[in-house]
Amino acid sequence: MSKYLVVGAGKSGVASANFLAGRGEEVSLTDSNPHPDVPYPIDERVRRFFGYQDESALNGATTIVVSPGVPLTIPLLQRAAALTIPVIGEIELAYRFLKGTVVAVTGSNGKSTTTTLIGEILKVAGWQPIVAGNIGQPLIASLDLDKPRTYVLELSSFQLESVETFHANVALLLNVTPDHMDRYPNFDAYAAAKYRIFRNQ
Repeated sequence: MSKYLVVGAGKSGVASANFLAGRGEEVSLTDSNPHPDVPYPIDERVRRFFGYQDESALNGATTIVVSPGVPLTIPLLQRAAALTIPVIGEIELAYRFLKGTVVAVTGSNGKSTTTTLIGEILKVAGWQPIVAGNIGQPLIASLDLDKPRTYVLELSSFQLESVETFHANVALLLNVTPDHMDRYPNFDAYAAAKYRIFRNQ
């Protein structure tokens, strides 16, 4: 059995932890906030470490799932990397269980509108797309595990930082202008995160 540590108790983190617990995996959830404002109930099988994020949380972990709001540069994740523990995001985790086709949209501006429009166009065409990602529900909470579906995903640079095997059948990069400079050391680093939408194409 794999042992997962989910870092960050926001929407993506809680959804990831609940998904893994539902599959019978051993999973822990950590957040630096001692009283995080969790978006929905946490599965009772999920161990919780709130208010601290020291290295003890890594004990036995085989995979780290990081929430998009958590920078990959925090000490806990840097230590995980040094220990060669894989660090992935919720999008990467969901993709490993996803069946079907992925249309992915990113950009500094206009991605929510574009994602919504693509979803509506597909509906009019008689498809039944699932629109998720940085819009609506996290992808991991929107998966149809029973049959292939078409997924239309809005993806932020934060979400794209931690993809590895994720492959979009159709990928759109609308534009790249300076944004989130409190997260990235420079514009090139921000743009590089956006370009990861084309990874594995």
